[in-house]
Amino acid sequence: MAKVSMTVNGKSVSHEAEGRTLLVQFLRENLNLTGTHVGCDTSQCGACVVHVNGEAVKACTMFAAEAEGAEVTTIEAVENDDGSLSVVQQAFQDYHGLQCGFCTPGMVMSATALLKDNPKPSEQEIRDYLQGNICRCTGYHNIIKAIMAASGQDVSSIAAE
Repeated sequence: MAKVSMTVNGKSVSHEAEGRTLLVQFLRENLNLTGTHVGCDTSQCGACVVHVNGEAVKACTMFAAEAEGAEVTTIEAVENDDGSLSVVQQAFQDYHGLQCGFCTPGMVMSATALLKDNPKPSEQEIRDYLQGNICRCTGYHNIIKAIMAASGQDVSSIAAE
């Protein structure tokens, strides 16, 4: 066991962890931040996406020790400073970009990273970016609309699938 220290959602944290502890396990089990979901254990679904030093990362692909000294942001810290939903979260709600909600934290984290790097993505750019995220409920149509709406784009031309 080694002590792992990082900043998570703006707070310094330090906990003992085995070398094989994945970042997703560290967040969920050591810090009780359960919004980061474990969906597949094989890096296929994207339910565990968090931001590490500002970049979207699948937390099941990274050991906690690799995040030593890093700035980690989870879904629990995505809301606005006043506690209201972020623009991406609000768009997911407004455009019904979720059903069961299991994939939603990873989708929101991925969408937030995309919009940081590409503030006005096309529908195809969103689809390409989300290839690492799986949703088994929505069929992606409303997720795409939500992300486009969050970017301030008109979604009325997106045809129903």
